[in-house]
Amino acid sequence: MHSELEEYILDHIDEEGEHLYRLWRETNKHLLYGRMASGHLQGRLLKMLVRMIKPKRVLEIGTFTGYSAISMAQGLDADGRLWTFDTDDELEDFTRHWIETSEVAEKIEFRIGDALTEAPKLGIKFDLIFIDGNKRLYPEYYDMSVGMLNEGGYIIADNTLWDGHVVEAGHMNDRQTQGIMEFNDRVAHDNRVEKVILPLRDGLSIIRLCKEKD
Repeated sequence: MHSELEEYILDHIDEEGEHLYRLWRETNKHLLYGRMASGHLQGRLLKMLVRMIKPKRVLEIGTFTGYSAISMAQGLDADGRLWTFDTDDELEDFTRHWIETSEVAEKIEFRIGDALTEAPKLGIKFDLIFIDGNKRLYPEYYDMSVGMLNEGGYIIADNTLWDGHVVEAGHMNDRQTQGIMEFNDRVAHDNRVEKVILPLRDGLSIIRLCKEKD
């Protein structure tokens, strides 16, 4: 997206708020891949989607520094709750600080561990699952998520265009690109779900598990 157009968009949507603004700045100041954080536009979209879907239970696969978790928690009703998993224990102190000092800290359960093994142990069916973890494992995340989702629930998956690598022959042997492509193909051919890919930032897929009566 052209930088001037992006600035125009950001000037005409809800503000992200001081806490998320400072989190974004500190993430990009101290971490090499700070752009992995959702950021202002995607964060406001995630909050809006949560407002629209009205989930009671949300699972996030891949916390990074907590921007997306906080954004989604801001959209939850008072009785809503979000569980978020990340495998990078070196970021735990940084991320936990920003989550626990946010105004929605009581709605977020942040855990270090592999969501593929740890999330099923919760014994919870979710209304919304946000996938933003290891790109190589996206197909496995998808299979797990469908099994843990209530009928009519949603999966939102980030990075599903992967900087355009999904249509670039030079990246077809890259394991991360392969994971994203296998995920996209699996979703596309799954008749249990409705799906759409938005060309927002690095690609954002919205997937709905259909009810039998649909």
